[in-house]
Amino acid sequence: MFTMYAIPNCDTVKKARTFLDKKKIAYEFVDFKKTPPTKEQIKRWADFMGELPANKKGTTYKKVKDEFEALTPAKKIDFMIENSSMIKRPVLEKNGKTLAIGFDEETYGGF
Repeated sequence: MFTMYAIPNCDTVKKARTFLDKKKIAYEFVDFKKTPPTKEQIKRWADFMGELPANKKGTTYKKVKDEFEALTPAKKIDFMIENSSMIKRPVLEKNGKTLAIGFDEETYGGF
């Protein structure tokens, strides 16, 4: 089964959930606000993306950009755990393996 990590009120997340629901693809939804990601998860997602999975288009990032960018990599991860809306979403995994970060119909269509 797939696991989606995100926040429920995000428009991109809503699109991804609707896509999976229409395709009748089962997934567990993990709300970042109720269950913050671990350092290990953020590191795994960073490895997948080639950089920290910061949602640089989001309002939260834009508000704290200078503060965030001045942090060390380790402190950036801590900051993202405390401010989960900073994380690019949704994150889709299967059996602990990251498959997608963000929503793209073409990518999701391959599942």
